[in-house]
Amino acid sequence: MVENVIFDVDGTLVDSVDEHAEAWRRAFLEFGRDVPFAHVRSQIGKGADQLMPVFFNEEELSRFGKDLEAYRTELFLKDFLPKVRPFPKVRELFQRLRKEGRHVALASSSKEEELHHYVKLCRIEGLLEERTSQDEVDKSKPHGDIFDAALAKLGRPEVSTVVVVGDTPYDALAAGKLNLPTVGVLCGGFPAEDLRAAGCRVLMKDPAELLARFEASPRTWPWGEAGMPAAPEDEESR
Repeated sequence: MVENVIFDVDGTLVDSVDEHAEAWRRAFLEFGRDVPFAHVRSQIGKGADQLMPVFFNEEELSRFGKDLEAYRTELFLKDFLPKVRPFPKVRELFQRLRKEGRHVALASSSKEEELHHYVKLCRIEGLLEERTSQDEVDKSKPHGDIFDAALAKLGRPEVSTVVVVGDTPYDALAAGKLNLPTVGVLCGGFPAEDLRAAGCRVLMKDPAELLARFEASPRTWPWGEAGMPAAPEDEESR
C-alpha cells in the first residue's frame, strides 16, 4: 500500500507552467537570446541549473548566468507569480490523504520563496509533513537529488511504499533514478506520450481525479484493483 506521496508542485498542484515559460523567455530576450515560447515551455520542470544550459553555452553562463537567473527570479515574482492559481481540489486531496494516514511531502524545482507562496495559495499548511526546493540540493530535476532529499526527510521509507506525482517527464526521470514509481498528471500540459516514455506508471487528469480515485479505492490508490503496473500504462490522454 502507498503510505508516502511526494508531489511536484508547478504544473501538478498549481497552474504555473506557462507563467514560468514566459518569464524565462523574457529573461532570455533581455540577455540577447530570442527563444520560441514552445521551446522554453518544453524545459519547464527543470531548475535553473539544468534549464539555462539548454539555451546558453558554458562561456556565456560564466559571464552572466547568475545575473540572468536573478533577473528571471525578480521578473517572475513581480509579474507572474500573482497570476498563478491552484488546480481544483488540491486542499481536499491533501486533507483526505492526511485523514487516511498517508505521509505527504513536496519536491519542487522552484526556489523556496516561490514554494512558500504555493503552499499558502493551495491552503495546505499543516497538511504536509515535509518539503524540499531547488535551494536545498546541488542539482535539480531530472537529477534525483530533490526526491532523495524528500525521502530523507520522510525517514527513508521503503521504496515500495512511496509514489511520486508529477506533470513533467523530468519528474518521472528523476524519480526513476531512485526506483520510485511516478503517477503523471496531464494538467501541466505535457503530452501523455512523453510522460509515458519517461516512465509514468499511470496517467490522471489532475488533482481532482487523484482525489476521486482515492475516495473510490484508498487501499489500492493510485494503481487500482490490479495493483501497480510493471511498466508505463498505455492510458489515453483525457
